[in-house]
Amino acid sequence: MNKDQVKGVIKDVAGKVQETAGKMDDNKGQQVKGLNKQISGKSEKIYGDAREVVKDAHKHS
Repeated sequence: MNKDQVKGVIKDVAGKVQETAGKMDDNKGQQVKGLNKQISGKSEKIYGDAREVVKDAHKHS
């Protein structure tokens, strides 16, 4: 795993926690912030995954 994958997973989990806390408090703002953080985390992980694929392809060429 590269740093983008790790940071993405951490951000995704933090977003899920924030969204859940917002649901428990009935705070729509926190729910939205949590969802946004999850999207950002998933995007960062996908970017990291792509970097790994390119790195692996480069090794095999």
